[in-house]
Amino acid sequence: MLQNQTLTDSSPDAAHALPADSPWRLCVAPMIDVTDRHCRVFHRLLAPRARLYTEMITTGALLHGDVPRHLDFDETEHPVALQLGGSDPEALAESAKLGEQWGYDEINLNCGCPSERVQKGAFGACLMAEAPLVADCVKAMLDAVSVPVTVKHRLGLDYDDSYAFVRDFVGTLYDAGCRVFIVHARNAVLKGLSPKDNREVPPLRYEAARQLKRDFPDCTMVLNGGLADAAQSVAELPGFDGVMLGRAAWHQPRVLSEVSRIWWPGDVLLDDAAVVEAMRVYAATQTARGMPLRMMTRPMLGLVNGRAGAREWRRVLSDQKRLASNDPALLAEAWRGLAAVPA
Repeated sequence: MLQNQTLTDSSPDAAHALPADSPWRLCVAPMIDVTDRHCRVFHRLLAPRARLYTEMITTGALLHGDVPRHLDFDETEHPVALQLGGSDPEALAESAKLGEQWGYDEINLNCGCPSERVQKGAFGACLMAEAPLVADCVKAMLDAVSVPVTVKHRLGLDYDDSYAFVRDFVGTLYDAGCRVFIVHARNAVLKGLSPKDNREVPPLRYEAARQLKRDFPDCTMVLNGGLADAAQSVAELPGFDGVMLGRAAWHQPRVLSEVSRIWWPGDVLLDDAAVVEAMRVYAATQTARGMPLRMMTRPMLGLVNGRAGAREWRRVLSDQKRLASNDPALLAEAWRGLAAVPA
């Protein structure tokens, strides 16, 4: 699906260079109802080296549900990580085994989601208050799989900005064997704020996140939270081993290509026409298996944002009557309409 790439780790700005062996240099955040397998295929076309993450999948869904529906993915997605939600060490170990068996490159534990639904399941951000339990979970998964076991977490809970809290949390997991931490540089407010507000209201504290790297220098620390564009991602990189983009990658997908172009200038990146054609071909295979076309067009709506004709592009690709035909030719039709609009 992807064109051959000429790969290099040179960088135009030495201050922003990272070790060539840093697999977490550019990551796309796990987002519920967003980063499904079709979205990840699309993101791979935009950023050949980005590390992709599944939506959070609970241990209950894997141990008592439809495993292929949750874990199947396209080979082009590699490197791809499975994010798990849960708090029972045994269930997490079994779920991690399933993830490794299905070919995932990493198992990530969610200790950052603040939603009430997640809290009722006793996992997500509320686990930060139970570091010894999280350590047991991490140890159980490390014993069960050979791929990296990582943790995505916040800086703190509610309105306690004490750095000591997150330092001790990371230290406890470090002692359990975890060496990769994805740090959402905000607190999680467990009561009174929606998940959306939790992405915007608690203040960003990038320096506190950087201090974690200084205190745990042999760990991989990835910065997440508030990174809105390529320039900011590059500017905030020093002091971390990588960045993770979330909503920016959903609303302005080409940000992934912009960051890739800065850090890997020798890579061959697909232009919009090639991306659309690759997605049309992919959609043809998926719709032939009964998958709704809208699952493939949804992540593409923001591809041409800022370009003349972008509104019509979004209108065509979200037209329910046209989508009902489940014909991937709709992608080519939308592209032809866009290309006909004067720049």
